[in-house]
Amino acid sequence: MNRRAFATDLAAGLGAATLAGAAMAQTAQPQPRIMGGAITDVPGIKVGHFTETRRPTGCTVILTEEGAVAGVDVRGAAPGTRETDLLNPSNMVQQVHAILLSGGSAFGLEAATGVVRWLEEKGIGFPAGPARVPIVPAAILFDLTVGDHRIRPDAAAGYAACQAATDQAPGEGSIGAGTGATVGKLFGVARAMKGGIGTASLKVGAITVGAIVAVNAVGDVIDPSTGQVVAGARDVEGRNPIGTTTAILRGELPASMQAGMATTLGVVATDAMLTKAQCQRLAGSAHDGLARTIDPIHTMSDGDTIFTLATGKSGKSGNMMALGAIVPHVMAAAVLRAVRAAKAIGPSPPGASELG
Repeated sequence: MNRRAFATDLAAGLGAATLAGAAMAQTAQPQPRIMGGAITDVPGIKVGHFTETRRPTGCTVILTEEGAVAGVDVRGAAPGTRETDLLNPSNMVQQVHAILLSGGSAFGLEAATGVVRWLEEKGIGFPAGPARVPIVPAAILFDLTVGDHRIRPDAAAGYAACQAATDQAPGEGSIGAGTGATVGKLFGVARAMKGGIGTASLKVGAITVGAIVAVNAVGDVIDPSTGQVVAGARDVEGRNPIGTTTAILRGELPASMQAGMATTLGVVATDAMLTKAQCQRLAGSAHDGLARTIDPIHTMSDGDTIFTLATGKSGKSGNMMALGAIVPHVMAAAVLRAVRAAKAIGPSPPGASELG
């Protein structure tokens, strides 16, 4: 099913209502095999990557220079985050100016400092006395096992990602925060495959929804339209994915893993007008897209975190029933695009397109 057919079917399910109208009951739609677009199709969103050349790692910034309402939902048991508490609907700050996704484990949170500096230089931020304080929530993934762990994104990397930001479709695969990402690690990193970063978008009626995701999961990536493993743990010969959960169910024991050895990070954006509480709810819906495409998901070794951004550029209030139905599809498409575009870099394992 192509993107246009998917949009047509979904619009038919909604009847005459747009996303700004009344919610209507829908039947489930099949996950599209291919969805195009990018999160930058959402007005008010820019994306920039920094890719480290000395080892596979990097960071990705999602800029909202005019400000955007935001929410977050952390599901993994080993998260590494910054400024997520202020996204609680009960807290004061109503808008953010960027979201940072970074490799480098907890060290990579330093890259957010560079994003803050870049925004401050542009006069962007929350008014606070004589200053404007940029609001930059961030989350990190673990990629320290690929190459020299002493090399990780820093403030200069975050600043460079901002300098590279554009409203054009960003690169996918082994770039930015997805550079050192891997998937299928339950039987050891040696049998894993390459993860990466992917993006997708969909416009229905007056509203655009986009997603970007850095896929660095303990589990396998599954195409929900076929049930087949796209990228994941390989057999001992390294030739074919084995299906991690299937292997465990038949009695194969996974390798011992330290908490925090993975983590999938994502951002969902829309030009609908939403509250912080609604953004938080949509971040939860986006995790359904991860659950459809990553198995197992939200493990003790993952810090899976998804942010939502609402730029309000459409001038339309969001229909939460419809948005909640769309968001998982867009996130799932971004996950599939991430691993299908990923390529081996240096010591990292092979990508889905490189097997065989």
